[in-house]
Amino acid sequence: MTAPGGWPAIPYEAWNATCDTLHAHTQVLGKLAAGLAPPEPQLQHAALRLTARGWETLPLPAPDRSGAVVVTLDLHAHQAVVEHSDGRRRSVALAPDQPVGQVTRDVLGALTEMVGPVAFDPRPQETPWSVPLDEDDEHATYDPAQVGGYFAAATWAAAVLAALRAPYRGRATPVNAWWGSFDLAVSLFSGRPADPGASDFIRRNAMDTQEVAVGWWPGDPRYPKAAFYAYAHPAPPGYDSATLEPSGARWEPALGEYVLDWDDVIATDDPHGTALAFARAAVRHACGACDWDPALSASVEGHPPPVTRA
Repeated sequence: MTAPGGWPAIPYEAWNATCDTLHAHTQVLGKLAAGLAPPEPQLQHAALRLTARGWETLPLPAPDRSGAVVVTLDLHAHQAVVEHSDGRRRSVALAPDQPVGQVTRDVLGALTEMVGPVAFDPRPQETPWSVPLDEDDEHATYDPAQVGGYFAAATWAAAVLAALRAPYRGRATPVNAWWGSFDLAVSLFSGRPADPGASDFIRRNAMDTQEVAVGWWPGDPRYPKAAFYAYAHPAPPGYDSATLEPSGARWEPALGEYVLDWDDVIATDDPHGTALAFARAAVRHACGACDWDPALSASVEGHPPPVTRA
């Protein structure tokens, strides 16, 4: 099924093996970003970006101080690409039956050739599997057509999140591509601190401020459907009791989040408008329930407009 504008169906059960392999490849980029980029609040230095080519790191300082490097999963050419700011470039094929371990070793080899030894923690994070990335022969399914369908869906989803974030007048993240949970998300902040609620490294550093997060994922074993989601941190009592628009949006107790399934979005005449309505409704509800400055909630709706014209 393809919705108006080319929004594709991406049934998780049809591509979950390729999904896991692609997820594992993004972990390699994320580990490099986490190790090389200057640390930022809420672990923003470790986030990746979805671009017109695929998943990319931001420019990362080269360990030998020769410039910067960017590592990309090019989902059109189906390559992992390592590029140096001086113009050097190396590519590694992402191919059917090419295991994650081999791709990881080849990417690290290309980086070492360019900039010298790179510190790299091969242990995957937030995944159901634990085999080190450079030893992973389990994940070797890569269907280029399925990756293309995912990338098209992710691109449309990212456009929704960007439209949500654009008019917001508080601090906000870009549309981040998170390699741990393999999702896209934008976070809007109130400016107030928050109790992380746990002492583990990720929550201690990523959840220390009040936020509303809205995102999209392609499905995983916990929730095997592509969906938009939203949550507030910290969430007050009763936060889970709202009815959000559009039809189909609901609180998912097992996830602790509001969700709107991708299939419900692409079944409408206006998928972008439907998804954006959910995102804005989630922010309005969270701002009200969490007692944010009403002006922040209003700014998501474009009041005042971000740009005034004569």
